[in-house]
Amino acid sequence: MLERAKLAPAGLAEPPRAEPRPHTSTRHGVTLTDEYAWLKAPNWQEVMRDPAKLDPAIRAYLEAENAYAAAALAETAPLQEKLFAEMKGRIEEDESTVPSADGPYAYFVRYREGGQHPILCREPRGGGAAQTLLDGDALGAGKSYFSLGGFEHSPDHKLLAWSADETGSEFNTIRVRDLATGADLPDAVPDATGEAVWSDDGRTFLYVRLDENHRPSRVYRHRLGTAPEADALVYEEAEPGYFVSVSGLQSRRFAEISIHGHDTSESRLIDLTVPDAAPFIVAPREISVRYSVEHHPTLFGDEVLVIRTNADGAEDFKIVWTPLRTPGREHWRDFVPHRAGVYLLSLVMLRDWLVRLEREDGLPRIVTRHLGTNEEHAIAFAEEAYSLGMDGGFEFATDLLRFTYSSMTTPAEVWDYDLGLRTRTLRKRQKVPSGHDPADYVTRRVMAPAADGETVPISVLYRNGLALDGTAPCLLYGYGAYGFAIPAAFSTSRLSLVDRGFVYAIAHVRGGTEKGWRWYREGKLSRKPNTFHDFIAAADYLIKSGWVARDKVVAHGGSAGGMLMGAIANLRPDLFGGIVAEVPFVDVLNTMLDDTLPLTPPEWPEWGNPITDVQAFRDILSYSPYDNVRAQAYPPILALAGLTDPRVTYWEPAKWVARLRAKKTGSDLVVLRTNMDAGHAGAAGRFDRLKEVALSYAFALMVAGAAELVPAA
Repeated sequence: MLERAKLAPAGLAEPPRAEPRPHTSTRHGVTLTDEYAWLKAPNWQEVMRDPAKLDPAIRAYLEAENAYAAAALAETAPLQEKLFAEMKGRIEEDESTVPSADGPYAYFVRYREGGQHPILCREPRGGGAAQTLLDGDALGAGKSYFSLGGFEHSPDHKLLAWSADETGSEFNTIRVRDLATGADLPDAVPDATGEAVWSDDGRTFLYVRLDENHRPSRVYRHRLGTAPEADALVYEEAEPGYFVSVSGLQSRRFAEISIHGHDTSESRLIDLTVPDAAPFIVAPREISVRYSVEHHPTLFGDEVLVIRTNADGAEDFKIVWTPLRTPGREHWRDFVPHRAGVYLLSLVMLRDWLVRLEREDGLPRIVTRHLGTNEEHAIAFAEEAYSLGMDGGFEFATDLLRFTYSSMTTPAEVWDYDLGLRTRTLRKRQKVPSGHDPADYVTRRVMAPAADGETVPISVLYRNGLALDGTAPCLLYGYGAYGFAIPAAFSTSRLSLVDRGFVYAIAHVRGGTEKGWRWYREGKLSRKPNTFHDFIAAADYLIKSGWVARDKVVAHGGSAGGMLMGAIANLRPDLFGGIVAEVPFVDVLNTMLDDTLPLTPPEWPEWGNPITDVQAFRDILSYSPYDNVRAQAYPPILALAGLTDPRVTYWEPAKWVARLRAKKTGSDLVVLRTNMDAGHAGAAGRFDRLKEVALSYAFALMVAGAAELVPAA
């Protein structure tokens, strides 16, 4: 086993030391000193569009960090190559999705062998040769970064609106392709989020444009053959704390403009059958009331809206309906009542069916209701922990529901479910070319006691036959923010750890919705520290219960989960053998004090507004990872960043690592690797992304002293 004090390879040069240039400011009577504020480029918005405009001094520092990371982890290079080969060997290289029918065609996405990017295709619904509509490999050829965004065919199937991001900064350009010729029209709409909703006549589409602060705030209507500068503004959101998106409803009569923050939303509908129709409001926004809308043309003998909402104290959400002509809240009537502890995640509205996805005690289920008889039934599953999703497809008048199922041991399955006959047809099972037998693995759901009496669910995966005697290494993953629940889904990549004797565990900490909306509420604002203490409780439980070894637990999280990594590093550095923090949101206070950053005003309901609220300022200051770095021994840390990341800007992990280096005691490695050609999601190509996963896993194996382990046959 590698001893922690010897993790820095012999002969390794001293790590880069960012020059401290103290910048002070005073807020609410507290003086803040930031020695590394200079790492934030004054022209960061320009850098998002053109990375070449980054200040040379900042670039030199990031490249020095990259060079140090490469040298510090050089001994893992063969292991990274081996892990990458294993992970790639588990991917069906020429895989394709199950075709989704729409009128005369069925649309699907496929990959070619060795290809990095998706290829959009369609085939005649009754059978026949497939047609390639969009070739991501060809479009991305020669580009340092390329990511396909959305694609939406027109109602007459003649045109395709598609988008792509070529910097990683999430500025998409929407183009329109003539599907008869394969040529793109002159139309090119820049600075878009990437989604497009066609009008019924197929001559215009709605889209969302990013503003000067990189926020989706305006909906435009683009008419084919006209310049984007002439596009008509359909809706503009004046409040910087709200995001705007546009999507088509299942019935295809309306597009929904959703104006939403983390705890409040408002919907406006646009009639797609009426040229240049103006949006109309469903219900004016009310703080802490969220809702989303579907449409049904004949339900209850009327044209109605069906709405998922938390109104009237329905914390875990309910479904209501209202006549289209009177959409306001005063007319809403319960359709599926609220049930505390049963979190209603989403719904699909079909002509004869209402289908909902809900979760209770951490496990999801699908419940269907026939609109004629009101008879309900659930689609059941047997495993102890699993992941479930559903897709309404393109069509409204159908009895088929498509759903996906997987568990930590079971590869993803795609099923078509006949709602009337209650029969399911397997359409696809994920192939693992190098071989996979679910019986070789065990998945469990255990509960860790927290200090305040709560219990924290943990999804656990390990290889069948592993001795759970307190000697196994562990990778413990956590997120815990925005109400996002981490699914207990299948992953081919993590098998490279499990086959080497790792226990892979997901701590479903507060801040997610695994145990309902209350679980989210208890992990935000002033209660945010619950997230950190839940994760620590999960690690403690796994150690004390003999699942894993105390000195071999490697913590892993990204984005808001990266903030979790920074917090637990400060709180319990002794508990973890290593930490992997991907695009970590660690400079929380400074970011929430800067209202020019893309996500800051929309995120105040999640973290609090430290500009105006002194208690929020104190709360964030008490846990913000960057602000709480202190003189103590930290475990080995790998931090990953993306130069053009608009969500967690590159300077957050850069500043964090610089301060860790300056203050920490001991000789454990702290390394920063910045992808100079990508943003928040890392490398865009499916194989390039695997190389980043291999880097993280090689680091975990190294710090757990398991780098020499070979996978079980």
